Amino acid sequence: MRTDSSPGTLPAREHLPAAPAGTPVLDVVIPVYNEEKDLQPCVRRLYEHLERTFPYAFRITIADNASTDTTPRVAARLAAEIPEVTLFRLEQKGRGRALRSVWSASDAPVLAYMDVDLSTDLNALLPLVAPLISGHSDLAIGSRLARSSRVVRGPKREFISRAYNLILRGSLQARFSDAQCGFKAIRRDVAQVLLPLVEDTGWFFDTEMLVLAERAGLRIHEVPVDWVDDPDSTVHIVKTATDDLKGVWRIGRALATGSLPLDRIARPFGDDPRDREIKDVPKGLARQLVGFCVVGALSTLFYLLLYSGFRVFTGSQFANALALLVSAIANTAANRRLTFGVRGRGGAVRHQAQGLVVFGIGLALTSGSLAALNAATSEPAHSTELAVLIAANLAATVLRFLLFRAWVFPERRDGDPAVADSHTPVHPLSSATFSTARHDPYGPLRQRTPRYPHDTAQWGRDATMQLQPVRPHDTDPRDSR
Repeated sequence: MRTDSSPGTLPAREHLPAAPAGTPVLDVVIPVYNEEKDLQPCVRRLYEHLERTFPYAFRITIADNASTDTTPRVAARLAAEIPEVTLFRLEQKGRGRALRSVWSASDAPVLAYMDVDLSTDLNALLPLVAPLISGHSDLAIGSRLARSSRVVRGPKREFISRAYNLILRGSLQARFSDAQCGFKAIRRDVAQVLLPLVEDTGWFFDTEMLVLAERAGLRIHEVPVDWVDDPDSTVHIVKTATDDLKGVWRIGRALATGSLPLDRIARPFGDDPRDREIKDVPKGLARQLVGFCVVGALSTLFYLLLYSGFRVFTGSQFANALALLVSAIANTAANRRLTFGVRGRGGAVRHQAQGLVVFGIGLALTSGSLAALNAATSEPAHSTELAVLIAANLAATVLRFLLFRAWVFPERRDGDPAVADSHTPVHPLSSATFSTARHDPYGPLRQRTPRYPHDTAQWGRDATMQLQPVRPHDTDPRDSR
């Protein structure tokens, strides 16, 4: 329930270690659909740039989205001529489907993609992936909307892009600046737990991935880019915009209901090993106190309004009990989600039942205070009743917080089966599958069709391949360089 220690939480970020040359560090995916004219010059230009400037071994993967022209033959010819180029064929369209398929099967520790038109200046590629290699960030995106970016495109696309990002900021509270730029990268260990949660298979794939990553607290690095619009782009703007708005609505609803198990992809608060060695220290107490006070203030106001309304029709004791019951249910639900960070429906009934026990204690305090007031004076003023109830509620609030923290929403301890996450997934991948994946990067995809989106296998310790800088004069056993 806590995002800092729940099962499935990603390990702390670490710099990818150095190891033998020849191991692909970066896998750049180029999704294509009927790009027979642009594919060859794009791949050759990208290959020459990486060969000249990138200090590690790399791979270029052409992801063919069911092309019907000669694109598959062009891709096959490039794969035969250049050892670092591979071809991956899908029989269904969808950029998101292509990226998820290739990224899920790749053995490279850093995964990236770019559009086939190479609208983005390739000099931004190394700054894009460097924070992922160093362990500083989890994802990286190129931004055409940064102040230092230089962009050449028509006013129509400029308006649509800025309007779309304003919609994301207003509806989903997104803080990244450019969701649609076709220039992104992600660490493989992050992709393994994040991609199964992404449902979209088309153009909204990028936005959904970024929103979920940001809401889970992952670090997104932004790189200003120089970008020149492709006038021959085949993107259908109206259909893409409609699908994107539908995706925004779907994600917004899922976030509002807490149905996304984002705890699985959270990072620990401290990435320093010394932070992880500290035991039995209460976590997030200050934040929980602030959240609890805010929820408590709103609940008290809600309770007083209910009491005043019920008091018109009934006696003080019954009005107090009814108002406290309704506000207690709302208070438990709000504290569950906002103060203690519990998402999803798992355990909600149990939490409400425990909350009602806490409510009983509060009822005893407030009812006892009203009884004492009525014993002291036969007809107390309404303002006096409210003052007594506020004082009693303050005492009940302190006790409620202690009970919520220690009993209803206790701090989870690693390895404690009694507090297992209700969203903990089944582990369908065997060790044999991992073994195959090391020798054949697309083996798992060929052997098994994922039950998406519910098949969210929990991946363990980061198994990224080790790295070592590769200079142009180094010998690579794969080719004659």
